[in-house]
Amino acid sequence: MPQPHPVKPPPPWYARLAPRTLLRVSIAVALLTIVLKMGAWWLTDSVGLLSDALESFVNLAGAMFALLMVTIARRPPDDDHPYGHSKAEYFSSGFEGILIIGAALAIFWAAAVRLIEPQPLQELGWGTVLSIISSICNGALAAVMLQSSRTHRSKALEADARHLITDVWTSAGVVAALAGVAITGWLWLDGLIAMIVALNILREGIRLLWEGSRGLMDEALDAGQRTRIQDVLDQYETDLEGVVYFDNLVSRKAGEVSFVQMHMHVPEDWTLARAAALRLTVEARLMAAVPGLQATLEILPIGMETAFEEQQLFKDTNTGALKQ
Repeated sequence: MPQPHPVKPPPPWYARLAPRTLLRVSIAVALLTIVLKMGAWWLTDSVGLLSDALESFVNLAGAMFALLMVTIARRPPDDDHPYGHSKAEYFSSGFEGILIIGAALAIFWAAAVRLIEPQPLQELGWGTVLSIISSICNGALAAVMLQSSRTHRSKALEADARHLITDVWTSAGVVAALAGVAITGWLWLDGLIAMIVALNILREGIRLLWEGSRGLMDEALDAGQRTRIQDVLDQYETDLEGVVYFDNLVSRKAGEVSFVQMHMHVPEDWTLARAAALRLTVEARLMAAVPGLQATLEILPIGMETAFEEQQLFKDTNTGALKQ
């Protein structure tokens, strides 16, 4: 029988923190960074720092919505949702993408006005310090959340972490602009950098929106997961010397849960108990190979297909005849 894959070392303690715990921390950090960045903008009157502060409001709204969606995603299956609620996390990614796009457009407009009519900046030193402190908070939290999102396979947590990483780069760009203004005296740099920041935020928002939509469209498992599944099936077919084979494999992802379904063809003279026992071991092996997987195998005699597959075969045959 197939040998188990090597056991991976456990993730660090901070990567095992529950998604809801980290999202609550994200809300608190968003509130802190709003205070810091709004203070920096008030001191300097920099539109670049204003754009950075506006993105922190997006961080807050995104973290609050992500917390709500993660809470819903943890609900058990019910009569109306027999496959569970794990897809709710994709709504979080899409919602955060929409918020980011809206913020990017507002920032771009304000930056364009400032580029046309540059204004002198004040208290650049304190403004820069406050912006750097907020970036350190966001960067540290993003690193922890990204690790935890991989451990828990949480799309909402990953989306929030990647947005925070974008926020850190945004702050770095703003600080660079402030330094450039202080060194050169070119006031228009403030507006130009803010516009570049807005375009970067817009790119991230579109990416999050696209990833959320992909998840809602029942995307298949990634190539690495499919390879591990196929390795298990190939090993069983080899060990059983071709007596059993598997086909019609389909898969889909739904947040932290993944599903795979297929047919297991066995000899006609096998008893149901023998076939069911093999199915149980194969399903268990598949779920061990891919964490978070729910595997379902349908037992069929060799050479027999389901009614649905017979209909599809009939349609394909007719379509081919018409094309000829």
